[in-house]
Amino acid sequence: MTGIKTTGEKKLMFFSGRAHPELAEEVAHQLGVGVVPTKAFDFANGEIYVRYQESARGADCFVIQSHTAPINQWIMEQLIMIDALKRASARSITVIVPFYGYARQDKKHRGREPISARLIADLMKTAGADRLLTVDLHTDQIQGFFDGPVDHLFALPLLADYVGRKVDRNKLTVVSPDAGRVRVADRWCDRLGAPLAIVHKRRDKDVANQVTVHEVVGEVEGRVCVLVDDMIDTGGTICAAADALFAHGAEDVIVTATHGVLSGPAADRLKNSKVSEFVFTNTLPTPGELELDKITVLSIAPTIASAVREVFEDGSVTSLFDEQ
Repeated sequence: MTGIKTTGEKKLMFFSGRAHPELAEEVAHQLGVGVVPTKAFDFANGEIYVRYQESARGADCFVIQSHTAPINQWIMEQLIMIDALKRASARSITVIVPFYGYARQDKKHRGREPISARLIADLMKTAGADRLLTVDLHTDQIQGFFDGPVDHLFALPLLADYVGRKVDRNKLTVVSPDAGRVRVADRWCDRLGAPLAIVHKRRDKDVANQVTVHEVVGEVEGRVCVLVDDMIDTGGTICAAADALFAHGAEDVIVTATHGVLSGPAADRLKNSKVSEFVFTNTLPTPGELELDKITVLSIAPTIASAVREVFEDGSVTSLFDEQ
């Protein structure tokens, strides 16, 4: 005999940063495991310290952290957590990023600009990540930035089925808030059997979050319009698109987005909007001031947990979304 055989079974361990512990607890509950106890704190100068209270040697480790505000702190904490697992002899490290920070900086629009989404992927890989699991990237090309397997999950089934149960589908029109979301909106149309409309807009390249809405392409008069987007940050784009739909005779407007970033003036814009309902998932924590009757938050935890289970059991993550 020239070696040693082992009869040990695979072991899944689930870790969470401090950015969004509620989501981590939900995912852990769906998996039937506990979140590994972790000692994490900030030093007086802002440096982050992380130490796990259990051994991770030989385990398949899953590290969840959503890049919410303050975004740079939580990205750094996740990198430190990955490095700690690598040095603790983890068998594999899967990074779960429900909301991928810097995803909007995925290409160079002008000279002398960074491609920050690529940088985040490089940092994850350098820290020791073997696999990336994320939800509704801003653009699909970001999957190619990470040098390893990427499991790209979709909130479309969760959001579309919720809307389909609430609205008369005979009156429903799916609306893309810009040309970049048309492909996603088209998948909504296929799932709900609804027609498509598009809001044409132009963004001021020198002023952040400044949008001018021009026209609506498609039939929206007397219809219940569902605006679909991947994220809502300050709310300027989506609220302007909703105003354009109402100006063209829409009976009602519902807004859906996977990621409710909701920063800056978003709270006031959503409160004052004529939109009847905003539907998000809990990939990011919803700010306390936005706990309004018109805001609905659906849990993405079952989707993430199912994907984690498929990865751990060497199954197929793609099969979770085959019906799309």
